[in-house]
Amino acid sequence: MFMNLSFLKRILKRRRKTKKQYIVDTLETERHIYHYYIHGPKGNETNAVVKDVGPFNNIDIQISMFEKGKVPKIVNLREIKDDMQTLYINTAADSFEFKAHVEGEGIVEGIIRYHPFLYDKETYPDDPCFPSKLNDDDDDDDCFIVEKGARGKRPIFECFWNGRLIPYTTVEDFDWCAPPKKRGLAPIECYNRISGALFTNDKFQVSTNKLTFMDLELKLKDKNTLFTRIFNGQEQRMKIDREFALWLKDCHEKYDKQIKFTVFKGITTRTDLPSKRMQSPWTVYSAIEWDGKTYKTGQLVKTIKTLPIFYGSIEKFFLYGDHDGDIFATGGEVQIALEPQALYAEMKTIPISKLDRTVSDKAVKKYIEDEMARLPDKLSVTWPEGDELLPNETRFAGTPIGALRIEILNKKGEAMQKLPGTSHGGSKKLLVELKVILHSPSGNKEIISHISQHGGKWPYWFKKMENLQKLGNYTLKLQVVLNESNADTYAGRPLPSKIFKFTIIEGKPEKFSVGLLELPFRVGVPFNIPLELQDEFGHATQLTTDIKPILEASGLTLQYEEITTGTNCIIKGVTAKGCINSYQGKNFNLKVTLPGLKEDTQICKIRLQPGPPRQLKVKPDSEILKIENGTAFPFQVEVLDESGNITAQPKLIVHCKFLGASNLPVYAVDCSNAGTNILTGPVIHVQNIKKDQMLKARIEILSCKDVLPVEKIIKLLPSSHVARLQVLSMDGQKAIQIKHQDEINWVAGDVMHNLIFQMYDEGEREIHITPAVAEKIKVNWTPKINRDNLIQGLLPDVKVPTSVKDVRYCLITYLDDHVSLESAFTVRPLPDEPKHIKCKLKGPNTLQMGEELKSEIDVMITDQYGNQVQTVTSSCVNSLGVSGPGLDKSYLKITWQESTLTMRVKGIRFKPGLPGSKELCFAWREFSDFLRVNLIAGSPAKLQLVDWPELEKPVAVINGRELQKPLVVQLCDQWGNPSPEPNVKISLIKASNLKIVPSSQQHKTDENGRANLGVISIHAPRGEHNLQLKASYNKSTLDCPIITLNVLPDPEKPVHLNVKYDKNASFPAGGTFPDFMVSVLSEDNNIIKNINPARISMKMWEGQSSGTRMPIDVTTFSCSKVKDDKEDGFFYFRDKVIPERVGTYSIQFTFAMDKTNMLSSDQEKCYDTFVIVYINKFLWFLFMIQTNFLTFYLQDEYNNRTGIDLVGRIIAKIKSPNDDDTEIPQFQGKVSTIEFPFDRGSAEINLVLAENSPGRDSTEYILVFEPDLPALKKSLEPYRLSFMFYNDFKKQQQMATLTRERDQLSQSIGVYRNWFDTTNQLVTEMKCQAKEAETRETHLKNELKKHQIDLPQTNTLQYVDSLIKQKVIDQEGVMKQPRRTCTLPNYPKGNQDILGKIAHLAQIEDNEAAKVISWHLASDMDCVVTLTTEAARCIFDETQGRQQVLPLDSIYKKTLPDWNRPLPHLRNGKICFRPVGNPVFARDLLTFPDNVEHCQTVFGMLLGDTIIIDNLDAANHYRKEVVKITHCPTLLTREGDRIRSNGKFGGLQNKAPPMDKLRGMVFGAPMPKLYSTLSGQIDLLQQYRTAVVKLDNVNKDLDSQLRSLNTPEMQKKKQELAEQEKNLKLIEQKLGMTPSDTVTESLLQPIMLEMCDTPIPPKRMRRETVKKLYR
Repeated sequence: MFMNLSFLKRILKRRRKTKKQYIVDTLETERHIYHYYIHGPKGNETNAVVKDVGPFNNIDIQISMFEKGKVPKIVNLREIKDDMQTLYINTAADSFEFKAHVEGEGIVEGIIRYHPFLYDKETYPDDPCFPSKLNDDDDDDDCFIVEKGARGKRPIFECFWNGRLIPYTTVEDFDWCAPPKKRGLAPIECYNRISGALFTNDKFQVSTNKLTFMDLELKLKDKNTLFTRIFNGQEQRMKIDREFALWLKDCHEKYDKQIKFTVFKGITTRTDLPSKRMQSPWTVYSAIEWDGKTYKTGQLVKTIKTLPIFYGSIEKFFLYGDHDGDIFATGGEVQIALEPQALYAEMKTIPISKLDRTVSDKAVKKYIEDEMARLPDKLSVTWPEGDELLPNETRFAGTPIGALRIEILNKKGEAMQKLPGTSHGGSKKLLVELKVILHSPSGNKEIISHISQHGGKWPYWFKKMENLQKLGNYTLKLQVVLNESNADTYAGRPLPSKIFKFTIIEGKPEKFSVGLLELPFRVGVPFNIPLELQDEFGHATQLTTDIKPILEASGLTLQYEEITTGTNCIIKGVTAKGCINSYQGKNFNLKVTLPGLKEDTQICKIRLQPGPPRQLKVKPDSEILKIENGTAFPFQVEVLDESGNITAQPKLIVHCKFLGASNLPVYAVDCSNAGTNILTGPVIHVQNIKKDQMLKARIEILSCKDVLPVEKIIKLLPSSHVARLQVLSMDGQKAIQIKHQDEINWVAGDVMHNLIFQMYDEGEREIHITPAVAEKIKVNWTPKINRDNLIQGLLPDVKVPTSVKDVRYCLITYLDDHVSLESAFTVRPLPDEPKHIKCKLKGPNTLQMGEELKSEIDVMITDQYGNQVQTVTSSCVNSLGVSGPGLDKSYLKITWQESTLTMRVKGIRFKPGLPGSKELCFAWREFSDFLRVNLIAGSPAKLQLVDWPELEKPVAVINGRELQKPLVVQLCDQWGNPSPEPNVKISLIKASNLKIVPSSQQHKTDENGRANLGVISIHAPRGEHNLQLKASYNKSTLDCPIITLNVLPDPEKPVHLNVKYDKNASFPAGGTFPDFMVSVLSEDNNIIKNINPARISMKMWEGQSSGTRMPIDVTTFSCSKVKDDKEDGFFYFRDKVIPERVGTYSIQFTFAMDKTNMLSSDQEKCYDTFVIVYINKFLWFLFMIQTNFLTFYLQDEYNNRTGIDLVGRIIAKIKSPNDDDTEIPQFQGKVSTIEFPFDRGSAEINLVLAENSPGRDSTEYILVFEPDLPALKKSLEPYRLSFMFYNDFKKQQQMATLTRERDQLSQSIGVYRNWFDTTNQLVTEMKCQAKEAETRETHLKNELKKHQIDLPQTNTLQYVDSLIKQKVIDQEGVMKQPRRTCTLPNYPKGNQDILGKIAHLAQIEDNEAAKVISWHLASDMDCVVTLTTEAARCIFDETQGRQQVLPLDSIYKKTLPDWNRPLPHLRNGKICFRPVGNPVFARDLLTFPDNVEHCQTVFGMLLGDTIIIDNLDAANHYRKEVVKITHCPTLLTREGDRIRSNGKFGGLQNKAPPMDKLRGMVFGAPMPKLYSTLSGQIDLLQQYRTAVVKLDNVNKDLDSQLRSLNTPEMQKKKQELAEQEKNLKLIEQKLGMTPSDTVTESLLQPIMLEMCDTPIPPKRMRRETVKKLYR
């Protein structure tokens, strides 16, 4: 290979290098040109782990350099490691292969390599011909410059022709790999990190010097050129531009590591970007690591390559994309706050690459300090025109403030008009704002506000201010503000300001006004006049000079004491005097003048009122006044002030006190309103005055000590009015005076005549009675008075009372305006002559027969009015007689009672007879009186049965039945009269074999002496029995009757089961029982017929029952169907299978009398099952080779031992399995057969082979045992037993040992297999339970879905529990909702036969229907419903007949309505007419909480077919139509009207009252439907919860069991079983036996025995047995 010299010359011309460098470049150039010749298509992959061995490894190119005088230097191009292609290949992180198909057969293969940015530099290799680090400083136009970087300005592709570099032809890029005009999937700098190579075939022309392609680029960029991608060696047609963009994006994200972003803060959206697509997502960080430095938030930085240069502090870092945590990336932006912030106050966001990494913090801080010194610092204020305002100065109102000249100075003292300008933005102008603020109590008020700007040639200026007049504290503030926003701060710092504080006070007084005067103004009373002084602006000020005010008012004399100066100016002590002529006052104009003021006069109106009282004026003016005793005198009084004006004031009361006699009144009058009034009061009355009397009146005002009192002389004259009343009684011509409160005795019933009266005045002058005077006279003994008699002085007659106990009080009154007179006397009646006798019984009027009356009878003699005559003596006793029917007079005693003047009778007694009411007659002279006494029976002496026939004959009763009548007994005395003695204990005495129900207990008699022992049931053997009553009274036994009962057997009561069968039959195991015929016998030993066969059953169990209790494991058989030819009353048990297991069994037949009581057969039948002759095999239990003993038992087909009763023999012989074998071993004695006796079901066999017996050594022979049993009709199959024959004794011993090992292994294997089978069966059972639980859970879940209850997939139990709790709360809430309830108290249900009151038996939902039905049944609502008449009678007795009762057993039920009957307008399923008003049976609206059947009976009887309908019109229409076809029942309307079944309606009796008028006697409302819905949902949820818990538990148990199958212990057991089976097969092979048959037979026997423990195994156990047998 030779190098192209022209190419080398060009290189040398471009690079004027040293000779040594020339040599190096030459080598690199050669390596570059022939790179792929040397290293193959993949190039020099120095990082490859395994290099491919190919034909290119045989190509070597050496370059020899000959230098004069030196040894030639030879360089192999393969050894050069730093040529450009090697660098491209080894610095690339990924490659993109493609192929271009040009027109014709031209094919170009290309590869693009990606060189990532790693940490602090680009990895794109530098080409000496095209250095990437060019001077680009002049290209930075703004802060968003896109640098070439990496590849720089080099083209992407180098071109190779048949593997050789064509150096002068390069391809800049293609359209699909060029940097996009718009931002693509990858950043723009990624397009500068790619290098590439193009490999063409020989279809493209090159120049003769192999330096240039002729038309490569034109053909590649032709629009017909097809680009495809090479992926995993396969060419794929796809959109090459999209594939390249995705590949480039993936390389950027995977391999570029430029800057490390740390301290993740979050994801944000940048609204400052113009492109919405690029606004999000941006990841925010607070620190980065770049170029070995760490940049954090708040760090001071400087920028480079920005216009202008920025100084600032870092705020945050932005990285485009959604990242999380620390990450390496390229690019990114930083947000900085420009410093100093006081100057700029803005943020800038620039690429991170624009940060100056060489600047120091000191340089940045110095720049910031220099910038801060340019800011405004203070204000300079001057007063060019005077009137300077000094700090904290005090000024008078209206004083002006001079013009202000202001300059703004910075820290350097330089004047400035705007903020310092910046190179990156325009400066802002500064203004000065002037504000004058008044500080008032209500808050600060801004009264002046101006803004001044700098004029350029003149400074900031404010004009003179002259309008400050308000008083108070002021602040003048000068503030620098910005031009545009008027802000007084810039970048968070306040701009300069200056404050002047000053105060404005009031000026000199210029005018005044009269202040508020204190009312009232009164004559002679001093008052003050306040004055308010003001300056020219109206501000209150003070009086500073001596001014004497002038006061003037027309018609008044005014004076004052002084005037005060200072803050409060007051004219004090002003008094006014003058005539007012009105107690209410008079208006005056008061003129006040202050000389020397600009406005010196003010006029105000005042109302002057009279002054305080100073004198009292009384009319009439005369000194002596005359009045009549008993009259009042009026005085006219006036209260005057010091000017003689009538005055008034509060509590101005004038008093008048009379002197000269006692008890004189005091007058008082209130003059507070008008100052004058009439002074009067009560009449002046002096007692017992007979002549004129002088009095003194003193008139004064007690509250006013300054007013002198006035005195008057009163002359009092006697009164001419009535003063005394006198009553007299005329006895002939003689008048007897009746004094006041006198008592007069008069004959009872008589009349007092001739009563007169007289009247006198104070002078004892008699007064003539006029009609006017007579009208004022009243008496209290008669309502009507004859006025004419009164004018004549006569009083009405007085009627004396008829009873001496009544006293007549007589009162005469006279009442006029002056006096009230009365005169009273008392009339006491006296008894008249005897006219009657009167008897009085002291004590009870009841006496027992044969005893005396304990009470005493007093006989009294009275007059015609019943008054006791006091004049009788003891001699009158002889004239008293007593008589009566049945009266025994021998005990009669009559005595005289002196203290009461009465005759006392004792010893009343009657002869024996009928009890009842007895009348006694008492007679004295011609007078008589009658008295009734109640004669009752004597003391109890015997008992008698009520309403029972003669007891001489026995009373017939069926055993177990009740007596015909209740036992009611009555206490009687010795004469047979009923004795009403309560609480006498009565009991029944009976024999021990007689049982009564209810059991014998003590009873007590009621208030009538009667006791109801109730209807009793008799239980006793057939025959006569005595039942005696026993009672005692006062410790003495009464004569009690004896009841003889003839007990008859009950023909319907089952007492015995009669069982018939073939008692001689045998019971073979597995056979059938003989037919059992069972009948039920009653007490009369007759068969009971018409019995349900299902009530008869047959029970069987193994063994004999030790007691009356039946074992648990009992097999029950039902009776067979009755055949037609059998007699009624018999029940048959046919073809019942006998148990297969031999043993003793018990059979018992039962009859179910009811749900709880069972009747069993008299005794248990015990049967022994045995084996019948069908014996088909033997069972051997023991086989021992050493002793050669065999024991044989006989078994039937069910494995039961049998043959105990058989006698015979067992014949043993030996056979060979091969019939041709003639060499057969023999038994001892050289015999071929041997016999053994068979007795009692078994045979002991001892087999010994003969010495030197024939037979082949180690050969299997068969022992054959043939039974010879003559008693058996069928021969049995012989039993065969294989054995090995050995001639050698040692070998025989070894075989015996192996046989024992075989037996032990067989037993152990059987145990293992049984254990595994049990485990598998348990798993199967648990899987079935899990399946059932899952089915149950799914079913309940579907039911809940029907109720719109959806359950979550997780936390089901917690959700269900919370749902149940919520439902229960909702249910309780529904229960607590107000409902209509019946407030009628229910009757206590002390007896189960009591249902309750009718009002509580039903509920009605509709309010209107409930009201009308409750009213319709109002008379029955309180009725108590009972099941039996006895219970009703008990309630009747307890309540003494006050409680309504309704026994259900007394209702004739055939006439009750059918509850399902249709309405009357529905007949035969057709509608006869269209009703209106929604008719419905009233009974259909009822709901019954309990006892539905009984309640339907009650309300069916009470309501019948009563119908509920909407209103009266609809009811009339319905009845009108119904009566055309049938009878119409009672109609009730929801509005409360009723139409009876006879058609009558209207009136109050057919109109229901409002609900509240029913007084709680109304049917209650049922629970809302929501309550039942919630109850159903709660029940379903609880069931579902139980099902979920059960399913979870079952699954846990199943999982636990399945896991236990894979435990190491279980695997060990399986392994042990396999080893034992393997050992068993080996032993059987050694023994020369067939392994499977022997093992199976040995394992079957214990299983079969185990299955027969119960008479009839369960089905599942039988199935499992079969599985085990045939597994």
